[in-house]
Amino acid sequence: MIRKLTVLLWVLTLLLSGLPGLSVHAANSPLAKIPGNSNPLMDHKLGADPFALVYKGRVYVYMSSDEYVYNSDGTVKENDFSPLNKIQVISSADMVNWTDHGAIPVAGYNNANNGSGIAKWASLSWAPSAAYKTINGKDKFFLYFANGASGIGVLTADSPIGPWTDPLGKALVTQSTPGMSGVTWLFDPAVLVDDDGTGYLYSGGGIPNTSDPASVANPKTARVLKLGADMTSVAGSAVTIDAPYMFEDSGIHKYNGKYYYSYCINFSGTHPPDYPAGEIGYMVSSSPMGPFTYKGHFLKNPYTFFGVGGNNHHAVFNFNNQWYVVYHAQTVSKAQLGEGKGYRSPHINKLVHNADGTIQEVQGNMAGVPQTANLNPYTRVEAETIGWQAGIATEKSQAAGGPVANLNVTNIHNGDWIAVGSADFGTGGAKTVKANVASTAGGKIEVRLDSASGPLVGTLNVSPTGGAQVWKEIETGVSGAAGVHKVFFVFTGSGSGSLFNMDYWQFTPNTSGTKVEAETMTLGGTYAGKVSSPFSGVVLYANQDSAAYTQYFANSTHSISVRGASSSSATARVDLLIGGTAVGSFYFTGTAPTVQTLSGISHATGNQEVKLVLTTDNGTWDAYVDYIEFQ
Repeated sequence: MIRKLTVLLWVLTLLLSGLPGLSVHAANSPLAKIPGNSNPLMDHKLGADPFALVYKGRVYVYMSSDEYVYNSDGTVKENDFSPLNKIQVISSADMVNWTDHGAIPVAGYNNANNGSGIAKWASLSWAPSAAYKTINGKDKFFLYFANGASGIGVLTADSPIGPWTDPLGKALVTQSTPGMSGVTWLFDPAVLVDDDGTGYLYSGGGIPNTSDPASVANPKTARVLKLGADMTSVAGSAVTIDAPYMFEDSGIHKYNGKYYYSYCINFSGTHPPDYPAGEIGYMVSSSPMGPFTYKGHFLKNPYTFFGVGGNNHHAVFNFNNQWYVVYHAQTVSKAQLGEGKGYRSPHINKLVHNADGTIQEVQGNMAGVPQTANLNPYTRVEAETIGWQAGIATEKSQAAGGPVANLNVTNIHNGDWIAVGSADFGTGGAKTVKANVASTAGGKIEVRLDSASGPLVGTLNVSPTGGAQVWKEIETGVSGAAGVHKVFFVFTGSGSGSLFNMDYWQFTPNTSGTKVEAETMTLGGTYAGKVSSPFSGVVLYANQDSAAYTQYFANSTHSISVRGASSSSATARVDLLIGGTAVGSFYFTGTAPTVQTLSGISHATGNQEVKLVLTTDNGTWDAYVDYIEFQ
């Protein structure tokens, strides 16, 4: 990526204004993804033709490897698609913070990818799609790609991020595959694993004769194939999908028992209004093999939303019971170059099915979708998990302990930063933060909340470690990090060169204990109330009277204490529920307050309702509660 001139412009501004600039902090500006927005999904690199796979609470997006191609004078030329021999992968658990898993070196023909290409027969890898299937009791992953427009290949792995292998050593689908004759462009695969475990592959595109209106209107170049049980073979013959005004970009999803085939409408000739050029049209069938009936269109050309057009490529998916469409647009290249030049970046917006099964028009925008879950800062977070950034890049890492094909953040200069959205530090807050770094120069990592110039809660001092891939974990204290915040790691240092690399970061919670006074809780039941004797607290008079509040738990095991008393010499029992699950009981005998403790209690993490409930009341005693404390 071309580095921005923000730092130079800042220095120039200081010189012109006469300010000394000796201790001024200046954070660089983001490129295209602005904090608070969710689109584009990333702006530190490009990615085209996205396809989404949902697996175990994460969305994985696989993309063609758009990269800038340069003229001999160093200027960026129009995209010629020559770098499209890899597949980029990112994933997210919350739709805002995306982990960069790097590029899969797919194509291996003629020493492609410097000899590391997996499919030695393929020279290109366009427009991927991915699926998983349980085979012999184990989840297996399948990555389909186009070798240019000449055929479809497949890679397999035991995880959604690899490592990947080529099970066939050749293309899965070619022009000689039964039923594929007449396909102009054999590319753009989309895959569906149906509820019964059967796989289906959709592909094709192009117009046999662009000068013939009948050929433009009904190219008949889309196909659907039934896959074998192994997902790496073809069962039977391909079936033609007569998609009106078909151009490219097969898509498939299943909704309410119906199969939705979607595609990019072509740009040739004159179209009736129902088939707008360059938009995503869709057809519906009661069978995955068709026949499909055209119903309409739901995603306009990116030009409508972002002022820069080009081809339209999409995939529809469901995540946590919400439907979305992922598509590409030339927003990052436009922000960086002033024009798109054909270089694309991934976006996601919500998709809505109407009650009659039709699809509403999607509203593409830079705002994107809201974050679906808070990030836990008390677990290891890869530095390449990025909500927003300014100036950085990612690279393959030699640091130990990371995911498959681990990356680290690099190209770090003074004023650059990375940030994540909605990290939940809980009511107790953070005590320390650590990071794994490698450096030949050194600098500082300022930990700030909510913006790149927001409250400073800690500073990590990075000293030279002996090399750009010689890794050392550093740690510092944190003050003021509680509740839910965006977290910015702002990099500072002297000189114009790269300062250091960053592999991961992790906060630790305050462990001094969390104490919550009962009178601050929400009371429930018929008779529960507040009291001032024998202490300031609450009284639970009858069965199911309760006091409750919500607490964030970074850890799943605690010792839990409650101070309380009975209203008489009888024993009052108070049950403790966390997240709706009973985890133990406290027994208070007599009117003198005592502290009762439950040790080693296991419970759910994250935000949970903590509830104290009076039980087994016989009408002759009450329970008084002063506070609850977690250690």
